[in-house]
Amino acid sequence: MARILVTGGCGFIGRHVVEELLAHGNEVRILDALIAQVHQDAQTDVSEEAEIIRADVRDGRAVRRALEGVAKVVHLAAEVGVGQSMYEISRYVGTNDLGTAVLLEAMIGLPIERVVVASSMSVYGEGRYVSETGERLEVVRCSRGRSVDLGWDPTGPNGGAVTPVPTDEAKPADLQSIYALTKFAQERQVLIFGRTYGIDAVALRLFNVFGAGQALANPYTGVLANFASRLANRQPPILFEDGRQRRDFVHVRDVARAFRQALEEPQAAGEAINIGSGQSYSIEEVARLLAREMAVPHIAPEITNKARSGDIRNCFADISKAKRLLGFDPQHMLERSLEDFALWARTSGAVDRGPEMRRQLEERGLVS
Repeated sequence: MARILVTGGCGFIGRHVVEELLAHGNEVRILDALIAQVHQDAQTDVSEEAEIIRADVRDGRAVRRALEGVAKVVHLAAEVGVGQSMYEISRYVGTNDLGTAVLLEAMIGLPIERVVVASSMSVYGEGRYVSETGERLEVVRCSRGRSVDLGWDPTGPNGGAVTPVPTDEAKPADLQSIYALTKFAQERQVLIFGRTYGIDAVALRLFNVFGAGQALANPYTGVLANFASRLANRQPPILFEDGRQRRDFVHVRDVARAFRQALEEPQAAGEAINIGSGQSYSIEEVARLLAREMAVPHIAPEITNKARSGDIRNCFADISKAKRLLGFDPQHMLERSLEDFALWARTSGAVDRGPEMRRQLEERGLVS
């Protein structure tokens, strides 16, 4: 039985990871700052079996205390959200990048066997595309001047049409937001550190994680949570662009299992691995699915026909590497797993901060 430190272990994903690790016979210690934006409307209760140290991951003394007697580390502590990262830059860089650096420095010389860090699909920028001739393209970007008149979809190097396909880990990073930059820096720090000090290191590139227990009052926590907050307050979900952009939604229980597998499987060491469902959904489709599940099918999404800085058009996961290295097999597909999430959203007293988020972005010229 190993003692495992989970930074950010009281958060949405963290609580499920802690539960998964405890269920498989591990001892768990949590380091979490319990910041209000994330925890104000979410259950922060975790099993009494887990030890909790309340502290910021940038507090070196607290981190060193949290690492005492630990064999493995799951690093989840981070600021989350593309939009907010574009104007609270120092906050995101400080927590995500400096926080990771403090954690890694504190690990030097300790008998840590493995560290697994939560990276993000945002590091890809646009996902993988193929050209009209079937050529796999390395980097595709949407035009900055795209609009309802000019069209939302990206084009190939010569202006030709491109088709989105599942994104594999060989696709080069193309960082389109400060959040993406910090997540890429986190994963690279951890993988470089692992190679340097002979510690097994794994980065899991998480796609859009959903499930009951998300912080619905945090408008930057994820698209599905944003939709749920709006619908719970009988307001239409706000969709940027035309709503046809495509994403991959992966259930938090599947994500928790992936973290346990990444701690256990020897062949995962040194790798960056996608964790998604392997399916793609349009954002409008998801909004309508959730409205039906929350018994408000008459509330149609509000399509803004405006672009948000830092957003990308399409990205969904190729999970063949996760299947091969981790034995990962997602069990909770979106269309079959919305019931618990919808019940949570209806009964949690969700505060709708979507308009506030939109106003903050528009005031800074981040929506056009």
